[in-house]
Order: sequence, then structure tokens, then C-alpha cells
Amino acid sequence: MATRVDDCGFWQVVWLEPDAVRPVAVDGPVQRVTDWLELSSTPPVDPLGFWSPQWEAAVAVALAHLLAVSGGKRVSVPEGPVAEAFRRAIDILLPPGPPERHLVLAGPGLPAAITDIALVPRHPQTGEVWPCDAGAVVPLAADVWTYLAFNDDRRLVPAAYGMPAGVRRDDPPPLLPHRLFRPDGRVFLRALERLAAVRQPWLRRIHDRVKDRPYLDPFS
Repeated sequence: MATRVDDCGFWQVVWLEPDAVRPVAVDGPVQRVTDWLELSSTPPVDPLGFWSPQWEAAVAVALAHLLAVSGGKRVSVPEGPVAEAFRRAIDILLPPGPPERHLVLAGPGLPAAITDIALVPRHPQTGEVWPCDAGAVVPLAADVWTYLAFNDDRRLVPAAYGMPAGVRRDDPPPLLPHRLFRPDGRVFLRALERLAAVRQPWLRRIHDRVKDRPYLDPFS
């Protein structure tokens, strides 16, 4: 009825077989569905300087969806954390040349975005994908999306005056990872295999290349 992954080297997850299970009502209080604007975020780097496995898995799933809706065309991404998470993989997996598609962040708390591809959050309780008017949407785990959308590691500097004499900042600098970010290659392949678009020859070639050489960039 389900497959559970529970190993020290993997992100813990349970995959239910849709044909073997069904929802059943139970007695007790109904769990409140968290509002979109109340969703928490997960930092990308842990205190030891390692990339979060949640980020590696979540971005891998989103990358599979992004390739599927790209149509094999070059995609531009916003500067900052989004570029750090996705651009290296795009540069390696999609053909070179000027971008023909454009990815932007869209979702709760952000202005409405009119674009061809929107990176939107997937609700952790309901599985709902944030609706928008983009030509295509790429769902991303809400805790990772929230960090990309609202976290800012830049230092805030007073615009008109400097720090008072004798005052020293004691807040720690932002955590810096030991290496470049890399999506989880195994999660990427599993997500890609579940998409109908993988039947397209150009996307199947990417799938087969990653499957045959799983330890090459951008997954190494």
C-alpha cells in the first residue's frame, strides 16, 4: 500500500499507492489548514554549512517540472537565491543561447506576475498549488518557496546615518555553504518519470543522460 524511505542518507518520505488506499473520516478535532501567509520557511543551509536535504529534494522536483514546461527552450531565472538553486542546472541541462522562456516567483504576498512560467508554492497540508495566470506553473515545496520569496540575507544599513559610536554589531553573518548547490539526482529522476512530458524525445534524452551518469554536474 505504500513505500517508505527512511535512511540516514535520504530524505524521509512515504509514497502511497493511489490504487491501494482511500481517505477515511475519523473522529476528533479537524486539523486547521494553515493559511498561505502563515506558512513557515526552511533555511537552505544548516549550522554546519551543509545544504539542507529538504532543499535538495524540493528543488529537484521543481527542476523536473521546470524542464517539462520549458519545451526544451532556455529559461531565465531571477537573480539571487532562485538563480543559486536553479541556474546551474539550467545551464547544464538545457541548450545554450539567449533565454526564450522566463521564470518568476509568484504566490501569496507577492504582486501578481504576468509571465510564461511561474514558480509557485505547493501547500504542505492540502497539496494545493497556488493558482495564478501564468502560462505554466512550477510547484515548489512551500517552506522552500517562502524562503526564496521573503528571506533576505543582505545586511540592513541605515540610509542617512552610520552606526552610533561604540556600538558594534553582534549578529552573525549569513551561513555560507561548503559547496555549490546541487539538486538530488535520484529525486529528480523519480519526479521526471512521473511526468507525461518525459515521453518527448528531448526530455527523455536528459532523463537517460542523468540516469546513466548520475554523478556528473549538476547533481555532483
